[in-house]
Amino acid sequence: MSSDSALLIPVRSFRGAKTRLDQLLDEDQRAQLAETMLGRTVAAAGRLEAFVVTGDPDVARVAKNLGAQAIECTEPGLNIAVESGVDELQRSGFGRVVVAHGDIPLVADLDHVGQPGFEGVVIVPDRRLDGTNVMAIPTGFDFRWCYGPGSFHRHRSEALRLGLPLEVVCSTALGWDLDEPEDLSGALERLPMELRRIVETAPAIHQHTGDNN
Repeated sequence: MSSDSALLIPVRSFRGAKTRLDQLLDEDQRAQLAETMLGRTVAAAGRLEAFVVTGDPDVARVAKNLGAQAIECTEPGLNIAVESGVDELQRSGFGRVVVAHGDIPLVADLDHVGQPGFEGVVIVPDRRLDGTNVMAIPTGFDFRWCYGPGSFHRHRSEALRLGLPLEVVCSTALGWDLDEPEDLSGALERLPMELRRIVETAPAIHQHTGDNN
């Protein structure tokens, strides 16, 4: 991967993260899970230079300890944070940015998503083909970020609106994020050990897994 490509990870905060998992994990466990997944996402950058866009000082501190650089964005909203981060990276001379969420427990090898030599947009949707888990874009275009329900289809339409080449990559690993309780219980047996140690301390996770069998 060329040096003009970067990885951008938007993280709002660790505290209060993943509230839809509160049936299974308490706040401390969710915060620990979010921090550990951020570490795994930074480690998956490979040859990409890693950046974390956040308005939370604790997240910025952890990002720097992980070897990533922090980009400050105090305005609320995921779309604003990503737009701010990509704009900052463009000003810093990066011609291509891979945007990856920090809640992909099986994340690995993000540098290949950048597709060296490909000048267009690469989208890795979630396993439901609804959200956008990872996306690579060239900078310098007025790309309208559309995270939220249905973002995969909206981001695909946005790439076509701009006349950019588009490639969709469906990945079992990168397509599995943690939004709902069944996402966590369904991935339990495949979780890396550092994540399993966190969730297996929660009695509710075993009950939920048993209920789904």
